[in-house]
Amino acid sequence: MVVLNRIYTRTGDDGTTALGSGERRPKYDLRVAAYGTVDETNAAIGVVRLHLADSPELDAMLGRIQNDLFDLGADLAVPEREGKAERLRMLASQVERLERDIDSLNDQLAPLTSFVLPGGTQASAYLHLARTICRRAERMMVELAARPDEPVNAAGIQYMNRLSDFLFVASRFQNNKGAGDVLWVPGQNR
Repeated sequence: MVVLNRIYTRTGDDGTTALGSGERRPKYDLRVAAYGTVDETNAAIGVVRLHLADSPELDAMLGRIQNDLFDLGADLAVPEREGKAERLRMLASQVERLERDIDSLNDQLAPLTSFVLPGGTQASAYLHLARTICRRAERMMVELAARPDEPVNAAGIQYMNRLSDFLFVASRFQNNKGAGDVLWVPGQNR
């Protein structure tokens, strides 16, 4: 259980923050930026959920995703190190559940005939915004994992890769199951 009885600690006033392991890092550190961008993805999904009164199934899926994103932030905040006690880690089962949710929504969509422009309903536009933030978080995680001595859980990277797919499919689902998609017309404004 998490107990937060003081919100400010003043320990970050010097431009550093503590990882879950207690190690202090600069606030611009790539690991901190990665889990911060995961948090930004989560906040964008929170905005999407404000527009889903007519879509309880999708809202429930996004609620589970928001919880997973907190798990991912916790995973990233405590790098895996030899000899250290295991902490909360993303699991392959979370990726698999996301894949099932993608398939469930995608099975209801009209086939794509062009690339889709962000837009349509409010929920769809916000889902596209969340998707682009998710992709940025994924790129940061991959860059972090490429660094020596900066382990990143492969299931976390896979999760973010699937999540961007989920958000794309969900945006189409919210656009009247694809019928309301705003399609790209190459060279339209030449």
